[in-house]
Amino acid sequence: MKESPNPLSLQARIHPDDFLPATGDEKQGLVVMRESVSFWKDGLRRLKKNKIAMVSLVVVIIIMFFAFIVPIFYPYSYEQQIKGSNNLAPFTYSADEQARIDAGEHVFPHIMGTDKMGRDYAIRVMMGSRISLIVGLVAAVIILVIGSIFGSVAAFFGGWVDILMMRIVDIIYTIPDILLIVLISFALKAPIDQLGKVPGFGWVQILGANLISIFIVFALLYWGGMARMVRSQILTLKESEYVTAAKALGASNRRIIKKHLLTNCIGTLIVTTTLQIPSSIFTESFLSFLGLGVAVPMPSLGSLASDAINGLNTYPHLLFIPALLISLIILSFNLLGDGLRDAFDPKMKD
Repeated sequence: MKESPNPLSLQARIHPDDFLPATGDEKQGLVVMRESVSFWKDGLRRLKKNKIAMVSLVVVIIIMFFAFIVPIFYPYSYEQQIKGSNNLAPFTYSADEQARIDAGEHVFPHIMGTDKMGRDYAIRVMMGSRISLIVGLVAAVIILVIGSIFGSVAAFFGGWVDILMMRIVDIIYTIPDILLIVLISFALKAPIDQLGKVPGFGWVQILGANLISIFIVFALLYWGGMARMVRSQILTLKESEYVTAAKALGASNRRIIKKHLLTNCIGTLIVTTTLQIPSSIFTESFLSFLGLGVAVPMPSLGSLASDAINGLNTYPHLLFIPALLISLIILSFNLLGDGLRDAFDPKMKD
């Protein structure tokens, strides 16, 4: 009589068919992980799912096209004064222009009207947007470079170095920025006027002492927040195993900070820099509104709003157009920065 297998025996549960190669469908059924993607690809995938951030990105691109590309083909220049065209409403013509139109000549319309000096307002808004965007982007880069270097060095070395460098940041926060801009602009006015006469440096005189002093103040004062953010990131990252391994292999401190620490917080740096751009644009617009911005006749959105404030009751569109554009630029960059933060924050999940 054949003895039945013991149900508790391992031999009873083994069958030769269990050792057959798995089929393709069986292998596919065991795949439970998603496709491996890089940090940037995964972040862009998250960003594309954020409709508000994508709309903000499109708006920023349109504004940059409006500020940097359209003026190349626009028939008027920002400093051109058209005789008899003072304070024209949008899409209206002066008497001389209307006579030319009646004679069969084509005259390009003043899409946003003209200002009190007969200059086409649309091209001045374009150039003002260009100046504001340039100031925002350049200031953000300056703050990124200085703040990231200062904060990473303070966090990496720690101890009395960290204490001393952070106290310097605390002192910088107490310096009044507007007063410093006024003082620097007065100090730089004569040297800039002389430098602007040198061949190849005419752009310095076009920007003026006020705008250059704004850049200097950004480099002196506005990087404290970036330094603190980078310091908090580096304090965590420097205790990681790969930093210890790099030290054991003899890597220099500069290489560890540059290749290992700052590289691993690049997502946070990008997000913080993007959020810094609207803050810099607002600061420049505010200072230009007070008369501390670019030199005339070069416009900025803040100076355009300042010039139009006296004619608010008669020509309100001259104030509303630059004010709305400032609001749109700042809102778009803020929403885009929020989207980038959600996309590149490794703690966020789908």
